[in-house]
Amino acid sequence: MVKRALSKAGLGSQPLWQFRIELAARDVGAIETLEETLEPLALALLRFERAKGKRWRIDALFAARPERKAIQSLLNSLGLGSRAWQLDRLPDRDWVAESQARLPALKVGRFFIHGSHHRAAPPRGKLALEIDAGIAFGTGRHQTTRGCLELIERLAKRPPVRPLDLGCGTGILALAMAKLWGVKVLAADNDPDAVTVTRENAERNGLRHLIRPLRSEGYRAAALERAGPFDLIVANILARPLIDMAADLARHLAPGGRAILSGLLIEQEAEVLAAHRALGLRCEARRHHGDWSALLLRKPLAAKGARARSS
Repeated sequence: MVKRALSKAGLGSQPLWQFRIELAARDVGAIETLEETLEPLALALLRFERAKGKRWRIDALFAARPERKAIQSLLNSLGLGSRAWQLDRLPDRDWVAESQARLPALKVGRFFIHGSHHRAAPPRGKLALEIDAGIAFGTGRHQTTRGCLELIERLAKRPPVRPLDLGCGTGILALAMAKLWGVKVLAADNDPDAVTVTRENAERNGLRHLIRPLRSEGYRAAALERAGPFDLIVANILARPLIDMAADLARHLAPGGRAILSGLLIEQEAEVLAAHRALGLRCEARRHHGDWSALLLRKPLAAKGARARSS
């Protein structure tokens, strides 16, 4: 899975240096620390799944050549000193324009997703969304985003009143909900860059009046607390945060409301579902693309005990 997208705005055609390392999934703690260290220094940071989640490749792009000794020292401090890594100068190109031009338009159900370089009219009957590769995750091309879009479309005839896109990235799922239903959508992310990009994409797609982006660590923002409960929560993040925030999701989801969860591998489904089933949520549908899963859950209108007491 790509953690960050290909380039930061304004990257242009300046020369770039690429650091690359591949690590085993069991090194998850070191991987996260490495990313946290590199992120403020790099122009872009990416993580790719390898070998069905057993390994991860990390790429970091820099405007100036990093010191090899500094990189090795960092890896030594994380217990990764013996792992092979590369540092290469990339050819002088306009990487932003090149990466965007390589992204073809994409059809997912009734959604038609394209970049700003696409000039042709969208197909008749399709809901067009313009999303460029940038500093936030989500151009519709990852299997998790595709699964979420398919499940959103599954609910097309049941429009929510108060939807939330948690971990919004580029805002693509919030934009899809606003475009499909014409409803106001709260779009939250803990990354300020994602909040900015979501706001820009809402403006670009003529949906600024329907999208409210805000920064929030999980469900903690006061504005998010006030806006709930939500009758649809979409969270395309990762399996562990989904599990850790299951209780928060259940608390912020209205009775009868639905949640679309993704960012998890098929092999992680059971654990994610168990955490939510323990809180009364039930799985209504799922979508699998490659090794990735997207789940549609529903919160009962009332607990069995409550129905029994009221009868």
